[in-house]
Amino acid sequence: MATTCTVSISSDIAPGFGGINETMTLTQAGTLTDIDSTTGFSIRKLSSTSTVDIVTMANELVEPKDSTAAKIYIRNIGHRGEIDKAVGVTIGVNAEPIGKLFGGDWMMMPLTVIDADDVTATPDTDDTVVLEYMMFYEEA
Repeated sequence: MATTCTVSISSDIAPGFGGINETMTLTQAGTLTDIDSTTGFSIRKLSSTSTVDIVTMANELVEPKDSTAAKIYIRNIGHRGEIDKAVGVTIGVNAEPIGKLFGGDWMMMPLTVIDADDVTATPDTDDTVVLEYMMFYEEA
């Protein structure tokens, strides 16, 4: 069964912008073969400003194939049903910041999945925040 992702963007702040509606099927690198593995859907509660690995590449039970078509989805779902737009979490790869997810924000991005490229999360405050995430990858 294929894994597909869809994004829909509309805006009234960009004159002449007709919107974007895109769907992609997650496939293995250089092929039309469906991606075959996932870390599974996970939820992680964070309550300090310490940086934590949400995906430690070297610790995956099944070794992802390096430098392939891996993707990760991450969403800041707030805490106890409350989405606080003031609570941000910086997402990084190999200790390099990628961007900040405030309450309700999400991202889907490609990964190299080499052992050193762990995916990290660093909350801005000690306020409790919950991330949901899932990595899709090719099995080595």
